Amino acid sequence: AAPDPACTRLLLDFGANPNVLGGDGCRRLTPLHVAARHGLAAHVELYLRHGADPSCRSRQGETPLNAACAAAEHRDAAERYGPVCERLLAAGADPSAAGRKHHAPLHNACANGQAWLVRLLLRHGADPTAANCAGDTPMDCALRAVEEYRDRRPEDTIALLLDHGAGPVHPKVSDRVRGAARAAGPRPSRSVPQMLRGGRGEGGSWMSLCPPLLPPSPLQEHREFYTSAVLMAGQPRRLQHLARCALRRSLGPRCHDAVPALALPPALRRYLRPSHR
Repeated sequence: AAPDPACTRLLLDFGANPNVLGGDGCRRLTPLHVAARHGLAAHVELYLRHGADPSCRSRQGETPLNAACAAAEHRDAAERYGPVCERLLAAGADPSAAGRKHHAPLHNACANGQAWLVRLLLRHGADPTAANCAGDTPMDCALRAVEEYRDRRPEDTIALLLDHGAGPVHPKVSDRVRGAARAAGPRPSRSVPQMLRGGRGEGGSWMSLCPPLLPPSPLQEHREFYTSAVLMAGQPRRLQHLARCALRRSLGPRCHDAVPALALPPALRRYLRPSHR
């Protein structure tokens, strides 16, 4: 059970400062950081109601939303961290605010294999193309998570990123896996090729995926996934898909509400509106 916020409520009612920085060495966290990191939705609500700043940063540059997204690692994290992240975003937290290493909440959500959190952040305007100080994009983080979180439907995360304008697989990856992919035998499932269909990316960060993702054993175990990536590399995107990405990027977090109001045929509105659940 979550800790009772009664003591917190009492302290705040008597004037405790919700934005005070703790004295824990170099971290210097506010109470909101701590509550967000531990998934304490009731405490987060109390701090925000009493004036806590959802954009406050620790000494390392982390926001409470960064802390919550980094801590949402477990399979059942949605129940605990979902209300926390939703409340922080509703209070004005920046979904693209990056910490000291330029690691944004979306990087953490993708690295943890949490498609529900990726969906939430993208809905509020998170940038799917932002790179951290190592040059990794959220897509890089999502692909690295395939091996560890293969039971969390990583294809859902990849589909969400592509639907919001993330770049496709870098063609240089093809050279490392093409031979093994041909030897894999069966054709890949259609769902992953359809998601990864796109133009050639220009960034170099995909090269960093080769060492951790492409040893012989994982490659054979997930051969359908990697074969799909190879087969789809370099194929141009359809104009229809590019138009959808441009419209969604323009509407940003208003996309879910604005698309149904457009004077378009129902089938076209369904295509334009993000529908991953």
